[in-house]
Amino acid sequence: MQDRLDLSHIDAWVFDLDDTLYPPEQGVMALVQARINAFMVDAVGLPADQALVLQKSFLNEHGTTLAGLMANYSVDPDKFLREVHDVPLDSLEPSPRMVEVVAGLPGRKYVLTNGARYHAQRVLARIGLNDMDGVFCIEDMDLTPKPAPSTYRRFLDRFDIDPSRAIFFEDTPRNLKPAKALGMTTVLIGDGRGLEVGDWIDARADTLLDFLTPYSMKAAA
Repeated sequence: MQDRLDLSHIDAWVFDLDDTLYPPEQGVMALVQARINAFMVDAVGLPADQALVLQKSFLNEHGTTLAGLMANYSVDPDKFLREVHDVPLDSLEPSPRMVEVVAGLPGRKYVLTNGARYHAQRVLARIGLNDMDGVFCIEDMDLTPKPAPSTYRRFLDRFDIDPSRAIFFEDTPRNLKPAKALGMTTVLIGDGRGLEVGDWIDARADTLLDFLTPYSMKAAA
Protein backbone atom coordinates (compact mmCIF):
# COMPACT_ATOMS: atom_id res chain seq x y z
CA MET A 1 0.00 0.00 0.00
CA GLN A 2 1.35 3.40 -0.98
CA ASP A 3 0.56 6.99 -0.11
CA ARG A 4 1.32 8.40 -3.56
CA LEU A 5 0.43 6.78 -6.88
CA ASP A 6 1.08 7.41 -10.55
CA LEU A 7 -2.36 8.52 -11.71
CA SER A 8 -1.41 9.87 -15.12
CA HIS A 9 -3.66 7.27 -16.77
CA ILE A 10 -6.77 8.11 -14.71
CA ASP A 11 -9.68 9.81 -16.47
CA ALA A 12 -12.55 8.85 -14.11
CA TRP A 13 -12.51 9.84 -10.43
CA VAL A 14 -15.13 7.96 -8.39
CA PHE A 15 -16.04 8.94 -4.84
CA ASP A 16 -18.07 7.38 -2.09
CA LEU A 17 -20.22 10.05 -0.47
CA ASP A 18 -20.64 9.87 3.29
CA ASP A 19 -17.51 10.10 5.44
CA THR A 20 -15.41 10.30 2.26
CA LEU A 21 -16.28 13.56 0.49
CA TYR A 22 -16.61 15.19 3.89
CA PRO A 23 -14.96 14.34 7.25
CA PRO A 24 -16.83 11.92 9.53
CA GLU A 25 -16.29 14.38 12.40
CA GLN A 26 -19.02 16.55 10.88
CA GLY A 27 -21.50 14.04 12.24
CA VAL A 28 -23.96 13.51 9.39
CA MET A 29 -23.80 9.74 9.54
CA ALA A 30 -24.31 9.77 13.30
CA LEU A 31 -27.65 11.46 12.66
CA VAL A 32 -28.52 8.95 9.94
CA GLN A 33 -27.52 6.10 12.25
CA ALA A 34 -29.86 7.38 14.94
CA ARG A 35 -32.71 7.38 12.41
CA ILE A 36 -31.78 3.84 11.32
CA ASN A 37 -31.80 2.68 14.95
CA ALA A 38 -35.28 4.10 15.47
CA PHE A 39 -36.55 2.53 12.26
CA MET A 40 -35.11 -0.85 13.27
CA VAL A 41 -36.90 -0.80 16.63
CA ASP A 42 -40.22 -0.17 14.91
CA ALA A 43 -39.60 -2.68 12.11
CA VAL A 44 -38.38 -5.68 14.10
CA GLY A 45 -40.12 -5.11 17.43
CA LEU A 46 -37.01 -5.55 19.56
CA PRO A 47 -35.58 -3.39 22.35
CA ALA A 48 -33.12 -0.76 21.13
CA ASP A 49 -29.98 -2.62 22.19
CA GLN A 50 -31.05 -5.87 20.50
CA ALA A 51 -32.22 -4.03 17.40
CA LEU A 52 -28.80 -2.37 17.13
CA VAL A 53 -27.04 -5.75 17.24
CA LEU A 54 -29.35 -7.03 14.50
CA GLN A 55 -28.79 -3.89 12.43
CA LYS A 56 -25.01 -4.35 12.59
CA SER A 57 -25.39 -7.96 11.46
CA PHE A 58 -27.55 -6.81 8.53
CA LEU A 59 -24.90 -4.27 7.57
CA ASN A 60 -22.13 -6.87 7.66
CA GLU A 61 -24.05 -9.59 5.84
CA HIS A 62 -26.02 -7.58 3.28
CA GLY A 63 -24.08 -4.34 2.75
CA THR A 64 -26.84 -2.07 4.07
CA THR A 65 -29.43 -2.19 6.82
CA LEU A 66 -32.16 -1.87 4.21
CA ALA A 67 -30.97 -4.93 2.29
CA GLY A 68 -31.03 -6.95 5.51
CA LEU A 69 -34.49 -5.72 6.42
CA MET A 70 -35.85 -6.53 2.97
CA ALA A 71 -34.40 -10.03 3.15
CA ASN A 72 -35.94 -10.76 6.55
CA TYR A 73 -38.91 -8.45 7.12
CA SER A 74 -41.68 -6.75 5.19
CA VAL A 75 -40.58 -3.13 4.91
CA ASP A 76 -41.29 -0.31 2.50
CA PRO A 77 -37.87 0.62 1.06
CA ASP A 78 -39.04 4.08 -0.02
CA LYS A 79 -40.25 4.79 3.51
CA PHE A 80 -36.95 3.60 4.96
CA LEU A 81 -34.83 5.71 2.61
CA ARG A 82 -36.96 8.80 3.17
CA GLU A 83 -37.05 8.54 6.95
CA VAL A 84 -33.43 7.65 7.69
CA HIS A 85 -31.92 10.25 5.36
CA ASP A 86 -34.16 13.14 6.36
CA VAL A 87 -31.61 14.64 8.76
CA PRO A 88 -30.49 18.24 9.27
CA LEU A 89 -27.22 19.13 7.56
CA ASP A 90 -26.34 22.08 9.78
CA SER A 91 -23.12 20.38 10.92
CA LEU A 92 -21.97 19.78 7.34
CA GLU A 93 -19.64 22.57 6.31
CA PRO A 94 -19.39 23.85 2.73
CA SER A 95 -15.92 23.13 1.38
CA PRO A 96 -14.74 25.63 -1.25
CA ARG A 97 -11.27 24.09 -1.24
CA MET A 98 -12.64 20.61 -1.96
CA VAL A 99 -14.73 22.04 -4.79
CA GLU A 100 -11.63 23.72 -6.23
CA VAL A 101 -9.43 20.65 -5.95
CA VAL A 102 -12.04 18.27 -7.42
CA ALA A 103 -12.63 20.70 -10.30
CA GLY A 104 -8.91 20.64 -11.02
CA LEU A 105 -8.69 16.85 -11.40
CA PRO A 106 -8.12 15.79 -15.03
CA GLY A 107 -11.14 13.79 -16.11
CA ARG A 108 -14.73 13.07 -15.17
CA LYS A 109 -15.98 12.90 -11.58
CA TYR A 110 -18.63 10.59 -10.15
CA VAL A 111 -20.27 9.65 -6.86
CA LEU A 112 -21.04 6.00 -6.07
CA THR A 113 -23.05 5.77 -2.86
CA ASN A 114 -25.30 3.35 -1.01
CA GLY A 115 -27.27 6.38 0.14
CA ALA A 116 -30.55 7.59 -1.30
CA ARG A 117 -30.67 10.05 -4.19
CA TYR A 118 -32.45 12.60 -2.02
CA HIS A 119 -29.63 12.41 0.53
CA ALA A 120 -26.86 12.56 -2.07
CA GLN A 121 -28.35 15.63 -3.72
CA ARG A 122 -28.67 17.46 -0.41
CA VAL A 123 -25.14 16.59 0.75
CA LEU A 124 -23.47 17.48 -2.55
CA ALA A 125 -25.33 20.78 -2.71
CA ARG A 126 -24.32 21.59 0.85
CA ILE A 127 -20.64 20.84 0.19
CA GLY A 128 -20.73 22.64 -3.15
CA LEU A 129 -20.11 19.59 -5.36
CA ASN A 130 -23.46 19.50 -7.14
CA ASP A 131 -21.97 19.56 -10.64
CA MET A 132 -20.49 16.04 -10.70
CA ASP A 133 -20.59 14.19 -14.03
CA GLY A 134 -22.76 11.47 -12.51
CA VAL A 135 -24.25 10.31 -9.21
CA PHE A 136 -25.12 6.62 -8.74
CA CYS A 137 -27.33 5.97 -5.71
CA ILE A 138 -29.06 3.01 -4.07
CA GLU A 139 -32.09 3.53 -6.32
CA ASP A 140 -29.85 3.09 -9.39
CA MET A 141 -28.58 -0.16 -7.87
CA ASP A 142 -32.10 -1.59 -7.65
CA LEU A 143 -31.45 -1.56 -3.88
CA THR A 144 -28.50 -3.99 -4.26
CA PRO A 145 -25.73 -2.08 -2.49
CA LYS A 146 -21.98 -2.05 -2.57
CA PRO A 147 -20.05 -4.34 -2.25
CA ALA A 148 -22.12 -6.44 -4.69
CA PRO A 149 -19.93 -6.82 -7.82
CA SER A 150 -22.97 -6.45 -10.07
CA THR A 151 -23.52 -2.94 -8.72
CA TYR A 152 -20.02 -1.85 -9.76
CA ARG A 153 -20.47 -3.32 -13.22
CA ARG A 154 -23.80 -1.54 -13.58
CA PHE A 155 -22.20 1.73 -12.52
CA LEU A 156 -19.33 1.36 -14.99
CA ASP A 157 -21.72 0.51 -17.81
CA ARG A 158 -24.05 3.39 -17.01
CA PHE A 159 -21.30 5.97 -17.43
CA ASP A 160 -19.13 4.12 -19.97
CA ILE A 161 -16.14 4.03 -17.62
CA ASP A 162 -13.04 1.96 -18.36
CA PRO A 163 -12.17 0.52 -14.92
CA SER A 164 -8.47 0.42 -15.77
CA ARG A 165 -8.59 4.21 -16.08
CA ALA A 166 -10.70 4.82 -12.97
CA ILE A 167 -9.87 5.43 -9.31
CA PHE A 168 -12.29 4.82 -6.45
CA PHE A 169 -12.17 6.49 -3.01
CA GLU A 170 -14.00 4.86 -0.07
CA ASP A 171 -13.96 4.84 3.74
CA THR A 172 -15.17 1.21 3.98
CA PRO A 173 -12.36 -1.24 3.07
CA ARG A 174 -14.55 -4.08 1.80
CA ASN A 175 -16.27 -1.77 -0.69
CA LEU A 176 -12.93 -1.30 -2.43
CA LYS A 177 -12.41 -5.03 -3.02
CA PRO A 178 -14.82 -5.47 -5.98
CA ALA A 179 -13.55 -2.24 -7.52
CA LYS A 180 -9.99 -3.59 -7.44
CA ALA A 181 -11.12 -6.92 -8.91
CA LEU A 182 -12.61 -5.02 -11.85
CA GLY A 183 -9.34 -3.19 -12.45
CA MET A 184 -9.91 0.11 -10.67
CA THR A 185 -7.25 1.86 -8.60
CA THR A 186 -8.42 1.96 -4.99
CA VAL A 187 -7.82 4.42 -2.15
CA LEU A 188 -9.00 4.02 1.43
CA ILE A 189 -9.96 7.26 3.14
CA GLY A 190 -9.59 7.13 6.92
CA ASP A 191 -8.45 4.31 9.17
CA GLY A 192 -10.94 1.68 8.03
CA ARG A 193 -12.59 1.67 11.49
CA GLY A 194 -10.79 -1.51 12.50
CA LEU A 195 -12.06 -3.51 9.51
CA GLU A 196 -9.84 -5.73 7.39
CA VAL A 197 -7.52 -3.81 5.09
CA GLY A 198 -6.07 -6.09 2.41
CA ASP A 199 -3.96 -5.98 -0.72
CA TRP A 200 -6.95 -4.82 -2.77
CA ILE A 201 -6.24 -1.30 -1.46
CA ASP A 202 -3.58 0.58 -3.41
CA ALA A 203 -3.21 3.60 -1.12
CA ARG A 204 -4.76 5.26 1.90
CA ALA A 205 -5.04 8.80 3.26
CA ASP A 206 -6.39 10.37 6.41
CA THR A 207 -8.61 12.69 4.38
CA LEU A 208 -9.65 12.88 0.75
CA LEU A 209 -8.43 16.44 0.43
CA ASP A 210 -4.96 15.43 1.62
CA PHE A 211 -4.75 12.77 -1.07
CA LEU A 212 -6.25 14.73 -3.97
CA THR A 213 -4.44 18.03 -3.61
CA PRO A 214 -1.15 16.99 -5.27
CA TYR A 215 -3.05 15.63 -8.30
CA SER A 216 -5.23 18.68 -8.89
CA MET A 217 -4.32 21.24 -11.51
CA LYS A 218 -5.67 23.86 -9.10
CA ALA A 219 -3.69 22.60 -6.11
CA ALA A 220 -1.32 25.54 -6.17
CA ALA A 221 -4.13 28.11 -6.34
